[in-house]
Amino acid sequence: MKELIKYIAQALVDAPDKVEVAEVLGEQTSVLELRVAKEDLGKVIGKQGRTAKAIRTILTAASAKLHKRAVLEIIE
Repeated sequence: MKELIKYIAQALVDAPDKVEVAEVLGEQTSVLELRVAKEDLGKVIGKQGRTAKAIRTILTAASAKLHKRAVLEIIE
């Protein structure tokens, strides 16, 4: 999951070397924290949050296939 989010985010931003994904594991859910450069934050979120919603949809589908639950948080 971590690699999937990193790959998608690096494709969207201007500074792919500044993309960081941290995974916080819980009992039921894993939380993926995405950090990008400040100037690339808008590209990851998208207009009215559409890009972020699309990334979350892909993450939900991929995690469902593994019978797990994953949540994406975009951190400034």
